[in-house]
Amino acid sequence: MNSEVISQYEKRIYDLEQLLEISRSLCSTIEFSKLIESILYTCMGQMHVLGAGIFILDALDSDVFMLGNNYSGMDLDSTVAYRIPVNHPLINAIDRINTVYTLEELEKKLPNGCNVQMITSLRPSLVVPLLLRNHLVGILLLGERLVTGNDSSFTPYEKEQILMIASLAAVAINNAALVERSSTDMMTHLKLKYFFMQVLADKIDLAVAKNLPLAVIMLDIDFFKRFNDTYGHACGEYVLQTVAKIMRSIIRNEDLASRYGGEEFTILLNNTGKEDAMTVADRIRSKIEQYDFCYESQHVQVTISLGVTEFNVQTNPVMSPKALVNQADQALYVSKRKGRNRVTFADPKLISDTKLPE
Repeated sequence: MNSEVISQYEKRIYDLEQLLEISRSLCSTIEFSKLIESILYTCMGQMHVLGAGIFILDALDSDVFMLGNNYSGMDLDSTVAYRIPVNHPLINAIDRINTVYTLEELEKKLPNGCNVQMITSLRPSLVVPLLLRNHLVGILLLGERLVTGNDSSFTPYEKEQILMIASLAAVAINNAALVERSSTDMMTHLKLKYFFMQVLADKIDLAVAKNLPLAVIMLDIDFFKRFNDTYGHACGEYVLQTVAKIMRSIIRNEDLASRYGGEEFTILLNNTGKEDAMTVADRIRSKIEQYDFCYESQHVQVTISLGVTEFNVQTNPVMSPKALVNQADQALYVSKRKGRNRVTFADPKLISDTKLPE
């Protein structure tokens, strides 16, 4: 066996080891934003491209593939809507066909005059369907190639490799979507209590390891029962959905909000100390108080009460997620007791003096 053949076998073994490592990495990541980021950087590194992007369904029950923030190293055109309806000819052209396309090859498959500006404006070097059991779960775009010679085209072997990576990515995206569905409250689109507690446990471990603070906010809609009793349960649902929307508009992407139960919500603020957490909490309280809640031409006044606690390795090293949330709950109870529509911090004396109602 000559040295060239041996070299080819060694490369294939190395690439298979890389694919195994990629599989382990992707399938162990269930947080959607981190998964997409991992897929992008994996593809950029393996295929030697300057950028990558993924169109995925923009919601659990959506019929539109969106690019959103799922890209890196690509220049977007502000005049282009980066969305592809599931009934678009582009989807019909690539669905159920496990192959890759250059831009020119893709355009030949489409009807004359078909608008694919959402793809062409990104100038991809390759378009890759993400298929799971012949079902399209996303569309991967690879950006400009890093090449040393004049030929920037992909070899058949490279196309085979990216298809394998795409297959792993499709499985990981599907798994993450299943977790997303099972851990999300369908009314508010916030996370459920048990998912929140699991993430909080992980973040506490990270805060201990890196000596970082984190904060938990618990909030409750004041006199919520009145909305249901006066205007009906549909009004109550409207209030819950709107409060959730306002919360999401204020917190950062790296933070986490959940519907804890009924009209109670919790928020995890990463790498956030007491003062900043109190500022965020009061911003949410103020915006909800000032918001015009209008249900079927009826203007209803909504306020919330909040409790805030800070995990800190030196001053409040509470390792139990439940105990930390209970601190915020005790502070919330004080806000309720003192007249509602206010924020209270769970300082040690308050926690020791406060007894939650049965």
